[in-house]
Amino acid sequence: MVMAVAFTRYGRLYYLDPGGHTPRVGDKVLVRTDDGPEVAEVVWSTQWVSEDIGGLPICAGVATDEQLDRDERNRRRRAEARVVARRLVRQHKLPMKVVAVDFVDTRPDVDQLITIFFSAQNRVDFRDLVRDLARTLRARIDLRQVGARDEARVQGGIGPCGRDTCCSTFLTDFEPVSIRMAKDQDLPLNPLKISGACGRLMCCLKYEHPLYQDFKVSVPALGCGVSTDEGVEGTVVGYNVPAQTVYVRDRETGRRVACPKASVCGSRQAYEGAVSDGMRPTPDREDV
Repeated sequence: MVMAVAFTRYGRLYYLDPGGHTPRVGDKVLVRTDDGPEVAEVVWSTQWVSEDIGGLPICAGVATDEQLDRDERNRRRRAEARVVARRLVRQHKLPMKVVAVDFVDTRPDVDQLITIFFSAQNRVDFRDLVRDLARTLRARIDLRQVGARDEARVQGGIGPCGRDTCCSTFLTDFEPVSIRMAKDQDLPLNPLKISGACGRLMCCLKYEHPLYQDFKVSVPALGCGVSTDEGVEGTVVGYNVPAQTVYVRDRETGRRVACPKASVCGSRQAYEGAVSDGMRPTPDREDV
């Protein structure tokens, strides 16, 4: 059994083992964290899954009225700290942007710690800012600088696809994304088309990249002379990887024909020899 919760509305999903509890969507439950149990909202109710999923944190139960009141106080405290931090940043004229504030008051006997996340183009001297924040908020202050991708993860938002950004919902780590991935997928190299909400290359460029790599290794390269099971003799001029088809220009008619990947082969001897050697077939000199 598995369930999903979120600490903020439309925030990242965390999967839990219900542990004998059966909360409904919208119920408030307790989740064990490093700072103690925190209140989260159920996004997916308890569901049975066929796969054996182990290692999930166990739900600590349904939140009581006292715990809900404490969670509401924490939320008000975070909102207050955000407003104060932004005001003081403007007063000090610092080139930085307050992204998020984290505060959890789980142990009244310990000095309160408020963590403020900010973004900036360069290093910022915020020593005076920290002193003013500590004096105004009457708490210890921890300022942490985050990058563009982490800023999008913390703030959340809508991606070019119209859905919530991957980084703010399910991605746990940022894997390297390169412009080569966009080229391999024949995408327009327009930054407005392949950039996400953070202004960097979209993380989803990596999702289908292995499919394109495997496809292009197993078919003749552009410019290769090929023949198909349908009797078409011509030259490879393009691919449609999602449809698993190869575009061939017929030598006789000049038509551009879409052929299934499995029906296209190059010069039989050259193609089989290249595949047996673990190499990709390359264009014949006379076909280029």
